[in-house]
Amino acid sequence: MKAVLYYSPGDIRVENINQPPCGTGELLVKVEACAICGSDMKTVVSGNPRIKPPRIMGHEFVGTIVETGPLTSGFRAGERIVMATSISCGHCLYCRKGWYNLCTELAPMGYAYDGGMAEYVLIPSRAVKNGHVVKVSGHLPAKIAALAEPVSCAVHAVENCRIMEGDTVVVIGAGPLGIINGCIAKVYGASCVILAEINPYRLKQCETFGFDRLVNPEKEDLRQVVMNETGGYGADVAIVAAPVVPAQQEALNLVRKKGTVMLFASLPAGKSNISIDSRLVHYNEINVTGSSDSTSTHVIRALEILSSGHFPAGKLVTHSLPLADIHHGLELMKKGESLRVVLIP
Repeated sequence: MKAVLYYSPGDIRVENINQPPCGTGELLVKVEACAICGSDMKTVVSGNPRIKPPRIMGHEFVGTIVETGPLTSGFRAGERIVMATSISCGHCLYCRKGWYNLCTELAPMGYAYDGGMAEYVLIPSRAVKNGHVVKVSGHLPAKIAALAEPVSCAVHAVENCRIMEGDTVVVIGAGPLGIINGCIAKVYGASCVILAEINPYRLKQCETFGFDRLVNPEKEDLRQVVMNETGGYGADVAIVAAPVVPAQQEALNLVRKKGTVMLFASLPAGKSNISIDSRLVHYNEINVTGSSDSTSTHVIRALEILSSGHFPAGKLVTHSLPLADIHHGLELMKKGESLRVVLIP
């Protein structure tokens, strides 16, 4: 089969390799589509210590089961599936509490296991046993179903923020996940979503998503815009989807008393310290939280949203490319000329 393999930073190859055999408790899945995630691009540029190369990349995929291994129950050939792709151990403290995304032994697809940038992907028995495989209806187009994983991450973040009907939400960063967070905030009842982005091309891409205000902080005072939109109180929630220190530090100044700051984007290891005004947190009772990955519960909710017809999923997928064009897809992302790039094996 054809597959995209990671060897080292900058060394990504499209190769013909053997199709994996389907073992006990496993599922062999024919991949219909696999999106390129921002974390994939970061791995290509900077590497990732969790990856033991060579490794097939990709975790935002959808496919059809072609074979079930011995002792595999609950699934059959012909069913379509997506995944909560960071696979939990099922027995640590966090798994016992149902916080599977925080498992001490997380093993992500595309990192610990071969991923979905291939014609076939093998779903490990641990993923099947621990409930990470989620069935998808046949009518949802492949390039839309492949968004279930990133949308589930936004569902998790928005639920952590406890967004309520009528809330004002400011999202900093208009990459694909910033846009998705803004759209999911609307699904959960936000009446006003302000999206901030310094890249004018990306800001232009956001014009058709129905956000209430688009702001370039290099040209406008973001805090003043937020205050004007909220009668001087501040936003109910600020979601930081830009992996930069100033954005995380500024977010505290954008929310009202008892508001929530969601640190959605991760800063690079070794460069993740930020300075915050603790008096703002203390006297304004601001909730500062984070969100990492998602669980199968969030994936199921994401599929409901994607199937509803009210979510602008089609606008998010700006490019569909064959596996052989992985480098072109990565270049589109580096230049900010795409939102989600989906690979079709």
